[in-house]
Amino acid sequence: MIWLALLSLLVWLYLLFARGDFWRVPADVPPPPRLEWPDVIAVIPARNEEEGVAAMLRSLLAQRYGGAFRIVVVDDRSEDSTGAIVRAAAAERPVRIELVSGTPRPDGWSGKLWAVSQGLARAAELAPAARYVWLTDADIEHSPGELAELVARAERDQLDLTSFMVRLRCVEPVERWLVPAFIFFFRKLYPFAWANDPHRATAAAAGGSMLLRRSALERIGGIESLRGALIDDCTLAERVKGTGGRIWLGLARHTSSLRSYAKLEDVWNMVARTADAQLRHSLLLLAGTVAGMALLYLLPPIATLAAGGWTQLLAACAWLAMTVAYLPMLRFYNVPLWWAPLALPAAALIYVGATLDSAWRHRTGRGGQWKGRTHGPSASSNT
Repeated sequence: MIWLALLSLLVWLYLLFARGDFWRVPADVPPPPRLEWPDVIAVIPARNEEEGVAAMLRSLLAQRYGGAFRIVVVDDRSEDSTGAIVRAAAAERPVRIELVSGTPRPDGWSGKLWAVSQGLARAAELAPAARYVWLTDADIEHSPGELAELVARAERDQLDLTSFMVRLRCVEPVERWLVPAFIFFFRKLYPFAWANDPHRATAAAAGGSMLLRRSALERIGGIESLRGALIDDCTLAERVKGTGGRIWLGLARHTSSLRSYAKLEDVWNMVARTADAQLRHSLLLLAGTVAGMALLYLLPPIATLAAGGWTQLLAACAWLAMTVAYLPMLRFYNVPLWWAPLALPAAALIYVGATLDSAWRHRTGRGGQWKGRTHGPSASSNT
């Protein structure tokens, strides 16, 4: 046990000091404003989003942007009033908003990407001169200056994909427990500093707000090159960066997701939908992930409370390192800092369970379930 405690501490020291400062939340320094603003068109897939789509549209119409900006919403065969809400908004602002009625998904496409493909086709007709496409979700409320900041950063740094990880809703007890941990785990997996470094292979994006240069989309073979991807945002980032493009990913402070994760099952299903795809449906990677999570998040508190001697001391130091790493994310989400020592290990246990469930769903033909549809098992190896 002493060697496991030592290993846990060493890994935490590596994470703190050598993994791109993933745990820090940097100060917000927006780029300077520009004199010239290129044309932009937003493409938003929407399926059963009646609760948030109106707020999303209002936030897009309120953008303080100096260039031409239009909006295309694809009603992805919604079973609620999403289409009617967008249609009414388009009738009031026909020059700004366009509604596309989605068609049935062809084989080999994920539902979301097929909707995006239809939106991009219409966007090409409406705004052929637009330099950028803003890909966002129908449950996001954008801050008024977000588009201007994305474009200014993309133009200044010659970025091909510029994205914000929006603030997830963090109000209910389950959200305050599990949402900061979700962002923490994502940033540990994809350190933003590494993703933003053109000399590193790490690539990541956040689908809630992605500004994509049209020339980069053409270079990767269009959206159809991603058509079967469940984790479409990070797959897009990999393709863009892999073809020589520059990407940037940051944390949004004022743009928020409207989606509620008030129930444990909401967070569980969010993770279970894509976790096994993230592990490439590999049982070996699954076993390594479970073992690694146990070593990093469960062993330190258990050994600190149950062991003695050097094992207890090493485990306590690992637990302290874990706590220190988690504090900035709790502060970012306005969660009491005293939650850190126990909230993160308990959250890790939930995410491990959801990851195992994701593997089970994939192998029983229920992988990728979302909004009443199932994106079936891929041809990936199950080794």
